[in-house]
Amino acid sequence: MGAVSAYLSTVEGDDRAALERVYVIAREIVPEAEEGTSYAMAALLYRGKGLIAALRTTKFLSLYPFSGSVVAANLDVLADFETTSGSIHFSAEHQLPDSALRRIIQSRRTEIDAKAR
Repeated sequence: MGAVSAYLSTVEGDDRAALERVYVIAREIVPEAEEGTSYAMAALLYRGKGLIAALRTTKFLSLYPFSGSVVAANLDVLADFETTSGSIHFSAEHQLPDSALRRIIQSRRTEIDAKAR
């Protein structure tokens, strides 16, 4: 069991389903991503770098694309969500639309690829 699978096993109900959805979509976009940790968070890694993490916090669910640039570049599709410089907050009742989630994950993949060249 990888770090993401182990983490998800600790979350129950609608929150777990919402977090699992993030990882399912991320694996569709980046099938070569591997489970691991980044910044002490269970995450999917791509080329050894943090691709995406989705976690439950006390007040909300959070998506971490490990890049303030990715968050900033996608603010236009995140108007209905609270963001910080490095995270996006959502809930099981108010999830990120598939199109926004796919765009964020692809943006992060592109960023990692560009830095690897």
